[in-house]
Amino acid sequence: MAGESKNEKRLARHARVRKNMSGTPEKPRLCVFRSLKNIYAQIIDDTTGNTLAAASTLDKEIREKFSYGGNKEAAKVVGEQLAKKALAKGIETVAFDRGGCLYHGRVKELADGAREAGLKF
Repeated sequence: MAGESKNEKRLARHARVRKNMSGTPEKPRLCVFRSLKNIYAQIIDDTTGNTLAAASTLDKEIREKFSYGGNKEAAKVVGEQLAKKALAKGIETVAFDRGGCLYHGRVKELADGAREAGLKF
C-alpha cells in the first residue's frame, strides 16, 4: 500500500465512487478528469455508453482565451461551455462525478461554472 502512486490511489477512489453512481438518460453523469496541463469534462449516459456533451481546455474557443489550461479560470470556462452544450441538448440535471479528485480547486471551479450556466446537480 505504501508504494502506490497518487494516480493509483485516485483510481481506487474513483472506482469506489463509481460502483454506486451511474448516468441515466434522465440524469446523466458529468465526469471530470484533470491532468497537469488541462481539464476535461464529459456528460455520459451510462446505460448506452454514449457521450452526450464534452468540453475541455483543448477546445479551440477555450484554447484561444488561455495559454495554459491547468488553472482555475480555464476550468470555470470549461464548466460554462459544457453547461451551454448540455442545455442546448435538453439536459438540465446531472450527477457529478469528480473522478476520484478532491472537490477543491479546479474541480470545484468547473462545477461552479456549470452551475452558474444553468446545470443542476
